[in-house]
Parts: sequence; structure tokens; C-alpha cells
Amino acid sequence: MKNNTIKFLVDVNDEGKRLDVLLSKNVKENSRSSLKKFIKDKKVTVNKSVVFSPSKKLKSGDEVQVVLQIKNTDKLKPYKKRINKLFEDTDILIIDKPVGLVVHPGAGNYEKTLVNILIDKYKNKLSDLNGDIRPGIVHRLDKDTSGILVIAKNNFAHYDLGEKFSNHEIKRSYLGLVWGVLRPLKGKINNLITRNKKNRKLMTISDIEGKRAITNYNTIKIFDYKNIPKISLIKFELETGRTHQIRVHMLNKKTSLLGDRIYGKKNIKFKKIDKKFDERLSNLKGQALHACYLGFNHPRSGKFIEFESEIPGEFKKLLNYLDKFDN
Repeated sequence: MKNNTIKFLVDVNDEGKRLDVLLSKNVKENSRSSLKKFIKDKKVTVNKSVVFSPSKKLKSGDEVQVVLQIKNTDKLKPYKKRINKLFEDTDILIIDKPVGLVVHPGAGNYEKTLVNILIDKYKNKLSDLNGDIRPGIVHRLDKDTSGILVIAKNNFAHYDLGEKFSNHEIKRSYLGLVWGVLRPLKGKINNLITRNKKNRKLMTISDIEGKRAITNYNTIKIFDYKNIPKISLIKFELETGRTHQIRVHMLNKKTSLLGDRIYGKKNIKFKKIDKKFDERLSNLKGQALHACYLGFNHPRSGKFIEFESEIPGEFKKLLNYLDKFDN
């Protein structure tokens, strides 16, 4: 990253005020939390001496200097592609991610990701708290999960949203189709999720290590028809957002999402299966999981805002086909 230096002198009216308070006043694009991190990282000096305490009281005439990092996204290749915007202002962007779109560059995917699309449209006008290759990314969805994502357009919004995610202050709901019936029909799954030691690309439940993962679920409808395997439509409400959380929790319940080619049962075969159902199942491009709702207090205004998204594509066609048997 490139660096940018901001300098200011302490005004007589600010005599005796804390360093972090004055940084927040004079470096308005960054939250106080992010500025405290700059202090911790030795990026702030007072009268050319590095300061380690955010609570240091300053005197009139003190010269404060803070080294800010400027995003350098030259290494990312812009990708021209339309994204479905649900909302946008100067701080945040809400999008509806399609199935098949990778959120950010990583092993095997460096060019046609959501980040590459964002770089094409917004250049350097995105937060950089997640580094050069993840500008604006506060949270993510799996490649084959569709639905609502919030993007941070500056560091102030990013820090605020990050804290809200950490404090479970953001409401997130998903809709998914799973094989069979969950017992009980409504409940909470609360355990630790960690990397699978045999396959580092997968996650697994652990009794002794990992991060706390909490999923609330509620069975919306059970489909039980002739020549179609028993299937349930489930609403998931997340208290945490761990990698593959819902998919791993369904595996822990001895089932999986329809279309899940990683955590689902391999080569499922059915006797006398309905051909049209089987065709729609085969057309699923990813797991039948959609992030349908997102709600939170806006980082700057504090006003509660919420967004909804309808189930898309082949997932919707499959659900419609199951629903038609009730009509």
C-alpha cells in the first residue's frame, strides 16, 4: 500500500483533550477504533515522537502526525459486469449477489470476482481495512450461495459494520431446502467450527477448538409427495457468520442442502423419482441457499435499514415445482 501523511496543530481550545479524540476530530474519514489501531501500529507521532497511548493529553501547539494507508488496487484487474444494487449512499452499497460469483480474489480466482467488478466501478473509493485484494469487503457469501451483501465504501463504515457483525447486531436470514425433516422442527445449533484437518478447504464441528457458531432455524414447510424425496424449506437466522456455517450445521444434523456438492451426499440416487423434479434438481448451479434478508443500523445515521431479496433462478424454479403439488 501507499502512504499518506496528515498533520495538524492542536488548537488552544483543544488543550488537554485526548489524542484519540483529536484524531477523530481531524481525520474524519476514519472511526476512532481505526485511529486507535494506527496508534498501536506506531503510525502516530506527537512532536515527531511516536505515541503509544490513545488517552495521552495534548497541549496547545503540539504537532500531530498520522500516517494513513492509501488503497493500491493496481494489482487487481477490473471486470466489467453488471451488479444488482439494492441500495447505495456515500458510505455503503447493498448488492444482491448471484450464484457462481466469488466474492474476493483467492486461490484459483483472481479476475472475475465481485471485488474485480467493484474495482471497475469504484476504483479506490472503497474501504481498505481488509487489505489490497479485498477492498470494501466486510463479510462474504460462498460462491454458490446467492443473496444480500453489504459493501463498505470507506473505513468509517467498515469499522462500524465490522463491530456490528462481531457484536451480533446485524440481522441475517437465509432460506434453504434440505433433505428430510429437521428434528426438532425449530431450534438453535450452537457449537465450535474449525478447519477440517484432513481437508483445509472444508470446515467441521469440534468439541475443543474453533470459533463459536450459532444458527437458529425454523421449518417453514415440509414437502412430502409421491416419487419425490421428503424435503424441508428452512429459514436460518445467523447469530455468527463462520465459513460454511449453515452447511456444516446441516451436516451435523445428518442432512444437507439440496445441490451442496461439497457437504452433501455424493451420487444420490432415487427409485421412481419424478422426472421433472430430478431435472430441476440437476439444474441447480449451487446449493439451495439464499441470503434473503439483511437489517442493521446505518453506520453514520444510526437509522435502522433493512433489505429483502427473492429466491432466484433455478432454486426458485425448483421451489415453485414443489409448491405446485399443493395447488
